Amino acid sequence: QVRLVESGGGSVQAGGSLRLSCAASGDTISSYRMAWFRQAPGKEREGVAGISTGGATKYYADSVKGRFTISRDNAKNTLYLQMKSLNAEDTAMYYCAAGRYSYDFSWSSASSFSSWGQGTQVTVSS
Repeated sequence: QVRLVESGGGSVQAGGSLRLSCAASGDTISSYRMAWFRQAPGKEREGVAGISTGGATKYYADSVKGRFTISRDNAKNTLYLQMKSLNAEDTAMYYCAAGRYSYDFSWSSASSFSSWGQGTQVTVSS
């Protein structure tokens, strides 16, 4: 099973940018659909962005469209999330996730993903 480690989180002022990375080991991510989720205190885990195995298909939550960009480098076994125009509502723990296709797969559903990282905290101050 693939192991995932996120990095790149931190504290930033509103309007700023951050780039998250997710390094994989134990398996190649090229056969996995990959995604970023986030969870703020007291809220459910939310699917933020997803990307197909080859990168041709991307999913974004309405709340981040136009501000976040998901990408992957299968040769480096790494997933990325470029975030810009951050606001206080983006404050959360961000998780990297890997999953495989299933008949009921959903980019926004945590149950569609079998492997998770430990998370990296993003804090946006206004």
